[in-house]
Amino acid sequence: MSSPRSSDLLARPAVTPRAGRPVTSPADRRRVRLRRKLRENLTAYGLLCAAILCFAMFSWYPIVRGVLLSFQQVDFVNPASWVGFDNFVKLFEDPLFGVAWRNTLLFTGLALIFGFLVPFLTAVLLNEIRHARAFFRLAVYLPVMLPPVVTALMWKWFYDPGPGLFNSALNAAGLPSGQWLDSSTTAMLSLVFVSTWANMGSTTLIYLAALQTIPGELYEAAELDGAGMWQRLRHVTFPQTRFVLLVLLLLQVVATMQVFTEPYVMTGGGPDDSTVTVLLLLYRYAFVYNDFGAASAMSLLLFVALGLFSAMYARLTKSADAG
Repeated sequence: MSSPRSSDLLARPAVTPRAGRPVTSPADRRRVRLRRKLRENLTAYGLLCAAILCFAMFSWYPIVRGVLLSFQQVDFVNPASWVGFDNFVKLFEDPLFGVAWRNTLLFTGLALIFGFLVPFLTAVLLNEIRHARAFFRLAVYLPVMLPPVVTALMWKWFYDPGPGLFNSALNAAGLPSGQWLDSSTTAMLSLVFVSTWANMGSTTLIYLAALQTIPGELYEAAELDGAGMWQRLRHVTFPQTRFVLLVLLLLQVVATMQVFTEPYVMTGGGPDDSTVTVLLLLYRYAFVYNDFGAASAMSLLLFVALGLFSAMYARLTKSADAG
């Protein structure tokens, strides 16, 4: 049997893989491409709609529901009723409202001093280490792997005024013991230490990744010019990692303003309400006072405050970049 000639093969019309019909004209080819593109787009939009639906159900709906609850009297015993701004008036008349905001801002300020500076310096040190890099990085990141409640309970035992680790070490050294969580002057600072230790691992690794992207030629040029360690940090490290520093500063402010686990587990808001934070007071309104309307109003105020701060911060950093 003779093999088909090349001219016969070229003369055969194209066949669509599904319909099995020949595609002989440009119009048929356009229709095939259009159907294929439509089928691909429908699949993509179907998956996208499913993701948006899940996000709306578990993220947007709770936000909208929380805004509505802030204008209602809700205790899940009696029917909900609209009360307007009464929940906000109740919050402003509560003496603990101002105390909670003051304590939260104090915690945020202290957390920025320690939680922003310590991870960066740790990343600089890790970047200079030449041996056992993996071990030290794991040691720094290990606290992040512990559940927050476990971390808080462990440090609560460290701070225990009786058999706690810190006071036992001080007594063994002949030094007076401290009232870490039982004094209003040291309780907030003790919580900041716990938060810094527990969360610095992720921030340190992000800083370390940013430091490793800096070209080594810049440091070599600085050393040839006689720059010391501080001058290299000021003129090379800080400018090269500026974007990462700004982003993490914003994220840390937003995170520390929502501190809850440490004061709830370790101090319960004491002593003398010195560690009552906004979220801890919100929790009391919702699950102690059974006033979900006031709790929602407080969450809305926190949301607005963080949103305004984020907008102002983004505008200021954008202006600084443009300048």
